[in-house]
Amino acid sequence: MAATDQPSQSSIHPPVKGFEPYPIREGEEYMNPAQQAHFRAILQAWKRELMEEVDRTLHHMQDEAANFPDPNDRASQESDFSLELRTRDRERKLLKKIDEALSALDAGDYGYCESCGVEIGIRRLEARPTATQCVDCKTLDEIRERQMGG
Repeated sequence: MAATDQPSQSSIHPPVKGFEPYPIREGEEYMNPAQQAHFRAILQAWKRELMEEVDRTLHHMQDEAANFPDPNDRASQESDFSLELRTRDRERKLLKKIDEALSALDAGDYGYCESCGVEIGIRRLEARPTATQCVDCKTLDEIRERQMGG
């Protein structure tokens, strides 16, 4: 996946509706308190949205669980549940990344590339609030990954 690509799963990509892009001002300090509050709100709302989706899935699976006598119906239900569980597993991993991003915000490290230390950038973080690398480092990692056959 390219550095700017988003997963296709609707509940995985950013995230939260109703957030306006941060109005960057000339000469503004990077990751100032207003920017931190902006990203904290995005991350917390995204986390809340994912947690609600997990709860809905759990209730749906409990409500829909039936012991179908027909093997085809049973197989279809198991396939549906399997797909739901894989989606929830991806969301569980995403929740972990959101928690890590919130911890980085608390530590004052959010928004800086973990590989080279440069600013990741406001717009990149708005597109992918859990990004931990700048575009250049992410691109280099992906090139290396392709070369290694991974």
